[in-house]
Amino acid sequence: MMVIGECYRKKITVYILLILSLVAGPAWAQKALTLKECRELALKNNTGIRNGELEVEASRRIKSSAFTGYFPKVNAGAGIFRAHDDLISMHLDLPPAFAGMFPDTLGFLEKGDLLYINVAQPLYAGGRIYNGNKLAALGVDVSYMKLMMIRKEILIGTEEQYWQNVLLSEKMKTVIKYEELLENLLKQVEAFYAAGVVMKNDVLKVRSKLSEIRLNRSKLDNGRKLAGMAFCQYIGIPVDDTLVFADVLDVKKSPQDMHVDHLEYVRMRQEYKLLEKSQEAEKLQSKMKLGEYLPVLSVGVSGYRMSLDGEKGTYNGMVYGMAQVPISDWWGGSYELKERKLKENINCNDIKEKTELLVLQMEKTWQDLTASWQEVALCEKSREEAVENLKVNEDGYKNGIINVSDLLEAQALLLEAENRLVEARARYRINTIKYLQVTGRDF
Repeated sequence: MMVIGECYRKKITVYILLILSLVAGPAWAQKALTLKECRELALKNNTGIRNGELEVEASRRIKSSAFTGYFPKVNAGAGIFRAHDDLISMHLDLPPAFAGMFPDTLGFLEKGDLLYINVAQPLYAGGRIYNGNKLAALGVDVSYMKLMMIRKEILIGTEEQYWQNVLLSEKMKTVIKYEELLENLLKQVEAFYAAGVVMKNDVLKVRSKLSEIRLNRSKLDNGRKLAGMAFCQYIGIPVDDTLVFADVLDVKKSPQDMHVDHLEYVRMRQEYKLLEKSQEAEKLQSKMKLGEYLPVLSVGVSGYRMSLDGEKGTYNGMVYGMAQVPISDWWGGSYELKERKLKENINCNDIKEKTELLVLQMEKTWQDLTASWQEVALCEKSREEAVENLKVNEDGYKNGIINVSDLLEAQALLLEAENRLVEARARYRINTIKYLQVTGRDF
């Protein structure tokens, strides 16, 4: 009895642990994920966004570094020397009376040390400090715009994968519903066959169609699980093949409600703003190049302590002004400035071409959106007709007017119509987001 009781307690313990493991399963499997939650998770966990934020921070540091160019430059140094012989020596012609009393050679600078500090304040550097700061500030803007582009790409990817998962879930519901219809039909046909009303061939046809739909359901279920796992990886949560999605594939807003003037809204796109920044950068680089051939003016103060040959150190200082003119560089610089002007012209041509391509992209996305809207309307009409057709065939089959093959075909047509409808709705939702994105709007 003790052995039996021990075994019983062990089984109870195993059951309790099993129940606890099921209750404490993946947190995400216990709730339906909304699209809003998935967007937030993707933005929070994506590596590309984290790297983009670091790029913005790095460009800010560069901007801070460039600002220090406005401040004085301070440098200090020290030097010491010990010579093998005196650096300066002179021979003395002494009268014979003094011979041996004084050395006939005098030497200086056998050793010495020097400490100095210098402070220089640039007054004018050909505009390079000012333009360098503008370039650095431009770099911050560019890195931030690129971060915004990454965010939108991540959001579009999230939308696409979310609706793809919803699409597969909807298809699974349709297949399950169709399978239940076939199972009920099989029971009816088998009853009719037992009563001698139909032939064996009718039973085999229904069984064959049921086997086919079960196989398709298995394939669809595998695809749905893989898509769910890939989506988990994309938004940065633990991989789980049992995710549930809260949002439904509905189509309410028509394309006309979203249409805008493409030539006007192209200026709202981050890509266009980056093109403008590139033009500004080219002009600033030309100014920086010109500044290399302009005079440099600065003022400064310098002080030093010097000791020679062990004597007590002496102190001195000075203030100074300095002007530097790179005269010999002007000839070669004229060609480099012409090169910079040509690069500005190339950049203008690139901006014109890329702007036209952006507008063309907006137009194509608009056409895709309107086409998917029309597709949804056609698929809804097709589904209504398929529902009516199935009802007519079901009534005809019950009344013995049509055979089972016609009924199976009507059911298959409805399944196909419902699948096409959810696919069209998913495409419309995705095309909606893409159109908002290419017209520079939030979504």
